Amino acid sequence: MLKRILILIIVFSGYVTNTLAQEKLNEKQQAKVKAKADEQYDEYSFSPAIDIYKKVLDKGYVSSDLLKRLGNSYYFNAKYEEAANVYKKLVEAFPDGTEPDYIFRYAQSLKTLGDYEGSAKVMAKFKEMTSVSDDNDFYDEDYLAKIEENSGRYDIKPFDYNSKYSDFAASFYEQGLIFSSDRDTGNLARYRHTWNSKDFLDLYKVNADSISNNIVVKLEGDVNTRLHESTSAVTKDGYTMYFTRNNFLDGKKYKDQNGVIRLKIYQAELVDGEWTNVLELPFNNDSYSVAHPVLSPDEKRLYFVSDMPGTVGESDIFMTEIIGDGTYGPIINLGKNINTSSRETFPFITQDGVLYFSSDGHQGLGGLDVFATKIAFGNFEEPVVNVGKPVNSNYDDFAFILKNESKEGYFSSNRTGGLGEDDIYQFEETEPLVLDCLQDVTGTVRDRISNEILVGATVKIIDEENNEVSSTITDSKGNYVLGLDCAKGNFVRASRDGYVPAEEYLNKSYGKPRIVDFYLERDVVTGGFGDDLAKLLQLSTIYFDLNKFNIRSDAEIEIQKVIVAMEKYPSLKIKVNSHTDSRGNDAYNLWLSQKRAESTVSYMISKGISPNRLQGEGYGETRLVNDCANGTPCSKEKHQLNRRSEFIIFE
Repeated sequence: MLKRILILIIVFSGYVTNTLAQEKLNEKQQAKVKAKADEQYDEYSFSPAIDIYKKVLDKGYVSSDLLKRLGNSYYFNAKYEEAANVYKKLVEAFPDGTEPDYIFRYAQSLKTLGDYEGSAKVMAKFKEMTSVSDDNDFYDEDYLAKIEENSGRYDIKPFDYNSKYSDFAASFYEQGLIFSSDRDTGNLARYRHTWNSKDFLDLYKVNADSISNNIVVKLEGDVNTRLHESTSAVTKDGYTMYFTRNNFLDGKKYKDQNGVIRLKIYQAELVDGEWTNVLELPFNNDSYSVAHPVLSPDEKRLYFVSDMPGTVGESDIFMTEIIGDGTYGPIINLGKNINTSSRETFPFITQDGVLYFSSDGHQGLGGLDVFATKIAFGNFEEPVVNVGKPVNSNYDDFAFILKNESKEGYFSSNRTGGLGEDDIYQFEETEPLVLDCLQDVTGTVRDRISNEILVGATVKIIDEENNEVSSTITDSKGNYVLGLDCAKGNFVRASRDGYVPAEEYLNKSYGKPRIVDFYLERDVVTGGFGDDLAKLLQLSTIYFDLNKFNIRSDAEIEIQKVIVAMEKYPSLKIKVNSHTDSRGNDAYNLWLSQKRAESTVSYMISKGISPNRLQGEGYGETRLVNDCANGTPCSKEKHQLNRRSEFIIFE
């Protein structure tokens, strides 16, 4: 825990009132102190932190900035009970103006105090504030370059058993494949991506057993009907199959209120070499489609596609737990990181928990593209990666499947150059995709007042659970470089001895490297004769309205901080220097600035500061802080910067 040490050294006529400290000074130090005294240079050490902010708050002066600074002072000093109380006031008083960083610190303070329920509620607010309201991807203007980076990882060739019709949606079965085709009906599957699928597709197998060795044959049994079947998933023991079919069972077809025959998922059993005992899954519905089943590696969960109520886009990917005995758990949408306002379809999950799916909502090359994301351990917030060329093209590319052990797989596409309307392509993965979202954060750490670079400052990456992920120190130029997981929210925190730590929250972003520069406030600021106390205390500048000299409410809070410092150090004397902008004649501006100085001094006297500790002088427009002199066109904002007061230490 950082410790703030306030030291007040007051020098009078060459001797130090604290005799104990005087005894410890060596001769060189005594000479230095005497020299300062001779120059009428009294030195003070100010802490623009807890002691001042708390006293201003206790006097009843409240602002968002004051609460933020006081809360941070407690938080970074590990005074979590006090921090929680201040952050609570901040959130209640300024609900619309409190940034996520402060919400997070509030939640962490409550957690540290053991208030897990309260922390969870605040953390829910934090996640709500930092979530992405648009489609899952942060728009990345360089997405084509990223796709190019992922390209060239697959060697592809046409499937040996394509036909002049439509062949697509291969799935692994025994030593071969099951896939969907209309080769025996010849209807050319032009509607396979719509929910009414007007073509008549059947399921076929090849190289799966002695019957289909090197030849393509229809599945035996009750699976294929006179309507549409496609996209299958078979359990590892080979005895249970989930597959997609039009709403057709027991010889009857069913239409919704619009006359559309919807898609449903059915289950079949392999009995004596034939698929039979076909059953409809219980979460099907006559009014929406459920299709494209795939099993998790442990076969405990079923993933599928639907346009059921609650769908984010035209079609989403969902999951449910397979409980057994024909029962299933709640239906869970995989969320906006995966599902967009467009189409997500044809999921497949590898043995190591990578979800491949097709989408025309994520940034791609055109039509449906194949994307990948890690969903191991039920995490649906990992980055979504376009698998690149040659798998993806500016046509529809979909139904991607991959065997981890052999790095071989298949996908489907309607790209030109194929035999049919859709074709299956075989591929070998020559280089694995990089699915981790790694991003560099760079920046510089400087002193807030002097702008001096801070060498040896510590910079850390902290996750949303307040765990330190990595850290480094700034180099000889004050620079740092750190890597982070950009699929998650992170805090970047900078600290150095003698300074108040600072941090910035970085929401998840899949774009360019991030730059975060820090300007740290001194924990203890030493100043003396001629210094501006407002700068030493890192106060907001005291501004005045045009042609006015009354104390504004925002300035009142800042002046209170000066008053607290003067109460803390009874020997401290201040001269108020006030200024105007260049508009108006010189004599008027000199008069107006003098009134502003007198107004500021009068306010401080009214709050208990002795008149003999204060002076005030107006300088008119003689000390402008910018180039807005007479005759120079400037904005209102630039002119405002000159209408100010300073608090100069004297004697």
